[in-house]
Amino acid sequence: MDSLSEKGRRVRPALVAAVTAGMLVAALGVAAVFRFVGAERDRDIANWQVRLGIVADSRSAAVEAWVARQWSDLGAVADNDSVRLFLTELKLASGDLKNVADGQSQEQYIDNLLIFTASQSRFQAAIADPNLPVNIARTATSGIAIFDLSGRLVVATRGTPSGADWVAPFLAGAAKGRNALRDLATDAAGNPAMAFLLPIFAVQGDATAADQVGWVLGVKEVAAELYPLLRQPGEAARTADAVLVRQTDGNVEYLSPLPEYKPLSLTLSMATPGLAASAALGARSRFGFARDYRGVEVLYASRRIAGTPWVLLYKIDRAEALAASDQRANRLLGMFLLAILVASATLVAAWRHGASRRAELAAERYRDLAARFEQQSNLLRLVTDGQPNSIFITDDGAHYTFANRHAAAEAGIPADDMLGKSMVAVMGPAKASRYVELNRRAQQNGGVVEDLSREGDGASLSVLHSQHIALNGSGVLVIEEDLSALTAEHERRRATLDRLANCLISLADRRDPAAAGHSAYVATVARAVAEEMALEAVLVETAEMAGRLMNLGKILVPRQILMRAGPLTPAELDQLRDSLLEATRFLDGVEFDGPVIETLRQCQEQWDGNGRPNRLKGREIIPTARVLAVANTFVGLLSPRAYHVNQRTMDDVVRILIGEMGSKFDPAVVAALINHLDNKGARARWEHFAARPRDAGRAIDPL
Repeated sequence: MDSLSEKGRRVRPALVAAVTAGMLVAALGVAAVFRFVGAERDRDIANWQVRLGIVADSRSAAVEAWVARQWSDLGAVADNDSVRLFLTELKLASGDLKNVADGQSQEQYIDNLLIFTASQSRFQAAIADPNLPVNIARTATSGIAIFDLSGRLVVATRGTPSGADWVAPFLAGAAKGRNALRDLATDAAGNPAMAFLLPIFAVQGDATAADQVGWVLGVKEVAAELYPLLRQPGEAARTADAVLVRQTDGNVEYLSPLPEYKPLSLTLSMATPGLAASAALGARSRFGFARDYRGVEVLYASRRIAGTPWVLLYKIDRAEALAASDQRANRLLGMFLLAILVASATLVAAWRHGASRRAELAAERYRDLAARFEQQSNLLRLVTDGQPNSIFITDDGAHYTFANRHAAAEAGIPADDMLGKSMVAVMGPAKASRYVELNRRAQQNGGVVEDLSREGDGASLSVLHSQHIALNGSGVLVIEEDLSALTAEHERRRATLDRLANCLISLADRRDPAAAGHSAYVATVARAVAEEMALEAVLVETAEMAGRLMNLGKILVPRQILMRAGPLTPAELDQLRDSLLEATRFLDGVEFDGPVIETLRQCQEQWDGNGRPNRLKGREIIPTARVLAVANTFVGLLSPRAYHVNQRTMDDVVRILIGEMGSKFDPAVVAALINHLDNKGARARWEHFAARPRDAGRAIDPL
């Protein structure tokens, strides 16, 4: 009995020591788990700070670019030499237009300049139906106006609110020689509007207040242009939103639309506790947690908009932003606590069953993990080897850690031999430098970097498209696709279409030598106008190709009509116009990159809906058809005609086109053509359009 008691006394301290050690380990494990979960949460918040900051930078840059564009558009008027000369002479004449040499002509030119600038830069009031014969006063909301230094209106576009009650105080309060901005406010129509004021300086004077001779004022409703810039393309978050705010008399004023409020309709006190907009305006933080106007907790990033009193606030509900983080944290916490509990139980069991059992279990666990890792590696290689692209992974030191069969075939060595080698050793310094730089950019951006490389030509053409994907500190995944064959086939097909077009054009020109070159001129003008309008590359090519092919249908028109040196009858003119539709039937089934056939089919439609064949109206007509209609008319009016005594000048043609803006032609297309003529040197380049061909009897009027 004494022996058993003595044995019990020896065992009890060892058991107490084991239990105490187990509890200490468990406590340390719990503390480590909470610290790890907190670190994971901090990492997620840091990721959101980067993401929100990138979007805030992107949207604020877009808004700043828009504001700068308004100043630039109006600056072109203020810096125009004709405007400066006219106001200088008007000032010397004490404001009396009669005492200004050729004053009415100068005033008409400036009026046309303002109309063109307003159309191009959207400082133009929208009029739903300008031809409606009803005596109703329209609200003046947008336009461009020029004032002299006394505040007297000199000239303004239609719809400019030059007589609004805020205009005179705005002019009087502006500092001479400096730009002035009338910030966002509700105009007479109840819409958000802004006004931009720039000084006009005397000819040969300095840009100082002493040499100022007038003002140019631009007013526009901005909702359609400004607020869409706040939307981030591709944003999938449901509660993410960008808001413009400003501080007004100790309050926060929300300038942009909100789900529950119209622009400029919500104002909150700067003292509202925890308000995100107050923190952003007070420059206390550019990122953080706060509450939005709804009282909902959000993550936000803010950026000030240069040149304005605005602050852009990009926010997302905390519940949505950190939902995955919260779930992951709870899951990790549960898993780690369970793991600690299991570990504690294992410790007691290990103490009871001995070190050999623990070692056996650990060895078995490691063998299982090794087997699973090998299975996953084999699966990854099996999947990637079945892909047609080269796929490989490099570490931060540009050494291969994985390569599929295609990457190994391009390197000329087995995939296993590539592992651990540097890209320089496998590819050579020249080729590897491109991949190293792209991988570095992907790791810096923490996302995906794409690159398109083209080398050689013809049979030696090499076109490679690669994606470089950062793997969160584990290197970079590179996926490279060889587009050489696809690119070569596309260029071969394009060359075939060009040869077909040239053949068809030659056939049409033989039928009508007098109009030879007409389609080439139209194609040249159509391409220039399409590029001036910044259309997509495929639409630019479409406009040019349609211009080249538009006279193809003339091969069905009797030669005596084409060669007649005098006016045609209405029936003969209709036959010529119908030849355009015949061209579309010839080309039906030919596969073009863009809508060439539909462009030819619609190019006789008119902006006001009075065209042919389907009486399409306005933007129902595709852009390339609108461009081709203007280009064809421009070349046709400029071309020589045997039955006209006086040859039309380029200015005559421009006046005709301006007169038909909004009726036959899209005003934006005509404006683009005029801008290209006056500012891109096209007048000199296209003078030969008016030259008479040697064997020309006449040139057909534009269709």
